Amino acid sequence: MSFFGFGQSAEIDIVLNDAETRKKAEHKSEDGRKDKYFLFYDGETVSGKVNVTLKYPGKRLEHNGIKIEFIGQIELYYDRGNHHEFVSLVKDLARPGELTQSQTFDFEFTHVEKPYESYTGQNVKLRYFLRATVSRRLNDISKELDIVVHTLSTYPDINSSIKMEVGIEDCLHIEFEYNKSKYHLKDVIVGKIYFLLVRIKIKHMEIDIIKRETTGTGPNVYHENDTMAKYEIMDGAPVRGESIPIRLFLAGYEMTPTMRDINKKFSVRYYLNLVLIDEEERRYFKQQEITLWRKGDIVRKSMSHQAVIAAQRFEGSSNPERTLTEEDDDS
Repeated sequence: MSFFGFGQSAEIDIVLNDAETRKKAEHKSEDGRKDKYFLFYDGETVSGKVNVTLKYPGKRLEHNGIKIEFIGQIELYYDRGNHHEFVSLVKDLARPGELTQSQTFDFEFTHVEKPYESYTGQNVKLRYFLRATVSRRLNDISKELDIVVHTLSTYPDINSSIKMEVGIEDCLHIEFEYNKSKYHLKDVIVGKIYFLLVRIKIKHMEIDIIKRETTGTGPNVYHENDTMAKYEIMDGAPVRGESIPIRLFLAGYEMTPTMRDINKKFSVRYYLNLVLIDEEERRYFKQQEITLWRKGDIVRKSMSHQAVIAAQRFEGSSNPERTLTEEDDDS
């Protein structure tokens, strides 16, 4: 940490003021491991303390300033050298000088805008973190603390049903209908499939939920499709006039809200994919995009003014007497 290992050094620790009471959320890392992080929403204040602990008491530590940053950034895996920052806030904690003993510094980032949901995908990562730095002439001492951000929405004003047809002339005619086109992450997809004409022998039928991650622009566009859920509708041959009900519960699957053109860097979209397989192993597909959103409970204003500011940023929330909080997992 110091030149040739001699001289004074320090350890940095970042502690949030509400660490004991703030809710945590699971989030997947690049290697697929799930960890729990402190959960924040758009508009909430981020505050705490930076503890700088000297390794050798009694020795002074010269520095060129101490600061803390709140950063929101997007990292495209094919362009790892470039981090695209969409939020970058800095607080200076100490001017250049020296520390003669361990010291604690308070910080507060008020009503921080956090416009996007935290996301780790196949080709892209969107993360928020605090970074405390003791600047030094040869090598800085720094520490990062990641947080997770969830974006909440109110119920969509327009939520029309989906009606589609699958047909092969004179062989097959199927209609399928879903109760709506926009679903919250713990919703139930309810639908029906009608067999109007069946002249080919279908042996298997299922509905898949496909996540499509799109990154990059122009010639450097990458698409990654991932099957998030499979629901077997039938296993065997249907007959004309038959109708089959569908009930697909989303709560058991790890999905994010739909993310469209995030900072002009990436999108995450979801599709219902109807798959039919006949006895000759031919596959027939029909795909329809759906919108997923994270549900917020509407509650009376009982917290701080910052939550109201946050609520007013959410879609459809303009009443200053209401704020949004996320539903509990067991709701």
